[in-house]
Amino acid sequence: MGDVNTLDERLAASREALCAHLGQRRPRIGLVLGSGLSPLADDIADAACIPYADIPHMNESTVASHVGQFVCGTLAGREVICMQGRLHGYEGNTAHEVAYPIWLLAGLGVTTLIVTNAAGAINAGYGVGDLCIIADHINFTGRNPVAGLGLDTPFECFFSMTDAYDPALREAAHTVAQREGITAHEGVYLGLSGPSFETPAEIRAFRVWGADTVGMSTVEEVVAARHRGLRVLGISLVTNMAAGIEGASPSSDEVLSTAEQSRVGLSRLIQGVIAGL
Repeated sequence: MGDVNTLDERLAASREALCAHLGQRRPRIGLVLGSGLSPLADDIADAACIPYADIPHMNESTVASHVGQFVCGTLAGREVICMQGRLHGYEGNTAHEVAYPIWLLAGLGVTTLIVTNAAGAINAGYGVGDLCIIADHINFTGRNPVAGLGLDTPFECFFSMTDAYDPALREAAHTVAQREGITAHEGVYLGLSGPSFETPAEIRAFRVWGADTVGMSTVEEVVAARHRGLRVLGISLVTNMAAGIEGASPSSDEVLSTAEQSRVGLSRLIQGVIAGL
């Protein structure tokens, strides 16, 4: 997928197929739902569901907790399109493949992207079930989805990642959280490739770097979104304390259980932000 002409051709074919499923709908707001958060798509009214398998050149999600479909409908009075499950590097996807659905949404006309994830808390002041509005990230995946696209493209490859997480959207999220009585911190997210959880020694290092939360997604998607000029809001649901924090030893069962118990607050926060856009 590295050749830009091939990428553009694939995106055009994917966009044509997605538009055929959506009919006249052209949402401007996109959502990406992380591990254990797929049920949030159930809040979308008048929904059209399009499996990734029905979109040419679109990879399928292989993680059990990720449904693997686009859901388009109405949420908080606004038309949205949701990725009910994302693609990860640890599934064998390249950085381009992880970014592909984000570029597809941008081509569809999405201008605002809300990305969510399940994350471990490095900051000991956070609690399981809390939300963290992402102020910035550290990309420690070793990959960048824009690399390999070539320099002669319609989109600038040397773009700024300052304020990658839109300050106005972050402020709006804090306002909604305060109004709804939702505990929402603001911090730095560190993205790794996974799938193994981090070691306690790594977590100690990441704390020195200034990371507050850690996970296995999001950063490549946000780079891809900023590459196409999308405004981004990122929200982490703290599903566990990171390895070694308060003696923690994370597991996937813990992540999914906490996500199930705590997703209502995240849904209220997202809907409050969308209602104000």
